[in-house]
Amino acid sequence: MSLWTWVTIFILSCQYSALPPDNLSDSLLKRISGVYRRMCHAAMRAGRPPDSAALVAVTKYFPIDVVSAAVDLGLRVLGESYVAEAAAKREQIQQDNPLSTISWHMIGHLQRNKVKKAVSVFDCIHSIDSAALAGDVDSYAGRAGKTLDVLIQVKLSDEDTKTGVAQVGVFELAGRIINNHKNLNLIGLMAMPPFFEDPERCRPYFRRLREIRDTLGSRGIPLRELSMGMSNDFEIAIEEGATMVRVGSEIFGER
Repeated sequence: MSLWTWVTIFILSCQYSALPPDNLSDSLLKRISGVYRRMCHAAMRAGRPPDSAALVAVTKYFPIDVVSAAVDLGLRVLGESYVAEAAAKREQIQQDNPLSTISWHMIGHLQRNKVKKAVSVFDCIHSIDSAALAGDVDSYAGRAGKTLDVLIQVKLSDEDTKTGVAQVGVFELAGRIINNHKNLNLIGLMAMPPFFEDPERCRPYFRRLREIRDTLGSRGIPLRELSMGMSNDFEIAIEEGATMVRVGSEIFGER
């Protein structure tokens, strides 16, 4: 294991975990079960199969012992926002759980200077937001002999802190990825609405992303995945059609 990996793991292990260490697995199991229960109920309220949305457990900032415990309990799709942190955790998890098959998802903004490393770490990237980024990811994936699942991140609000391609540019970017980038498998769209204390206010944003996905389908670009909804609003997102929800604090506690 590299020195940088050890340093990163040490830093993560020193960070605060909201879950008590003595009963970490019990606390995690209760939280995970609660999230899955709420996901199933939300899907059924919308007339969908109870297992129609997948859980992406957001593990960023949480120490490796917490992530390992979650893997031991059966979580197999982990979401991270930072390449170096994900790389350190992936290496350690592979050593601790060599028989487990984990799918690592990049859910944060991906800087172009981090693409090479990201391609080696992640199995799915939710945050393709430009033609230039798509081209870089495709190029490095080709060199690695790898095909990556990707989603286009769509900007649905005017917030400066949110990234993503403008709604009017989604069709062009989707066509470019499908037609020009053989090492990318475009599977869906992702969005992050503004944060509201009342999650009901997020509903129009989730509905809009579903409408964009459906419009792409009517134009000959069918996409199956909608990555939308986080700890505060994932039930509303599922009611509006989410197929992936990105949940962190409801599983692991506050960072």
